[in-house]
Amino acid sequence: MNLIFKNATIIDKNSPFNNKAADIVIEGGIIKQIGTNIAPIDGFDVIELDNLHISQGWFDSSVSLGEPGYEDRETLANGLDVAARNGFTDVAQQPTGDPIAEKQADIAFLVNRAAHTATALHPIGALTKGSEGKDMAELFDMKNAGAVAFGDYNKSLSDANILKIALQYVQDFDGLVIAYSQDDKIKGKGVVHEGEVSTRLGLKGIPTLAEELQIARNLYLLEYTGGKLHIPTISTARSVQLIREAKAKGLNVTCSVAVHHLIFTDDVLTDFDSRYKVSPPLRPDTERKALIEGVLDGTIDIITSDHNPLDIEHKKLEFDLAKDGTIGFESAFGALNTILPLEVIVEKFTAGKAIFGLENTAIAEGVQASFTLFNPKGDWTFAKSDILSKSKNSAFLGAALKGRAYGIYNRGKFILNK
Repeated sequence: MNLIFKNATIIDKNSPFNNKAADIVIEGGIIKQIGTNIAPIDGFDVIELDNLHISQGWFDSSVSLGEPGYEDRETLANGLDVAARNGFTDVAQQPTGDPIAEKQADIAFLVNRAAHTATALHPIGALTKGSEGKDMAELFDMKNAGAVAFGDYNKSLSDANILKIALQYVQDFDGLVIAYSQDDKIKGKGVVHEGEVSTRLGLKGIPTLAEELQIARNLYLLEYTGGKLHIPTISTARSVQLIREAKAKGLNVTCSVAVHHLIFTDDVLTDFDSRYKVSPPLRPDTERKALIEGVLDGTIDIITSDHNPLDIEHKKLEFDLAKDGTIGFESAFGALNTILPLEVIVEKFTAGKAIFGLENTAIAEGVQASFTLFNPKGDWTFAKSDILSKSKNSAFLGAALKGRAYGIYNRGKFILNK
């Protein structure tokens, strides 16, 4: 498919066309020309979209697609198509299937299933067998099969020695360890943030200390062992400060925040709506503002949708019994575009590739085309009809959004969200 994208504003700080409108010619999957007023070429389709913007392809560092084992929640084929239509050229798949991705064959299955999709899937291998936190999984074998990192999704390691050994072991092959940080003993039976809202609603609370104490421990381990540590979906002001201080000391630590923690506070819980039950829990506005500050000053490296499809049987329950998680592909860009500068959103959607050892393809002549198409203008309200995922458990239903992704060009495929 040979294409000419007309009058596209390029958002790429490394490009001489940054913040400028240009035409982009794609031939055989390669960017052949970037310029202005490029004439039509025989055999090339012309793509013209309202207020078209193009950036390097977006990367989502935390995605939980159902397959294998939970295809009723989401399949790889549909989930990756939804990702493509909402601007993501690359996603990192959490080891949340059944069986859990803990062996070479499990990673190979995921890689092979997604070999021909427009959005590239990059598996995260389980850090421990069964994600049970007892014995380390087959990390090196999984790395050879295509795993980009190792972690147990939304599960903390109570055994500090396993994390210590993992951080030491992966240095032999430049591996990345992911350490979800929440002390289970302090969390107890908590389901929401511990504070005024939890008291008023009569729900058991999770103090910020549960996250911060675990992060402090994990950073001490990193300082002792060396290696690379990624701390996902942080949610408190003190967590931001701890990571900021660790980076200043020269530790190789990165972190992410979920879109919903930048948008919502625990005030939305007044109706006991389980769509807002996530892990870690939504926090007060003081914590939300500190997270935004961490994004703006560079302490927080990645913004993730933390896309987690769940079936109605596990989500539409009493708040205490419902599973944690929300889908996020369809709303991620539009939600962030209401609170952050466009350049910051693009940076946080693309910087994660380097952290996970992936190539970040420039928008330049002579390179393989891989980019996201979007329109940053236009206010709209997110509705159920906007959900393309099989599961509908979105915390953003009814939310005011701004701008939409048009789709992607990646792996020689052009996917347009109509």
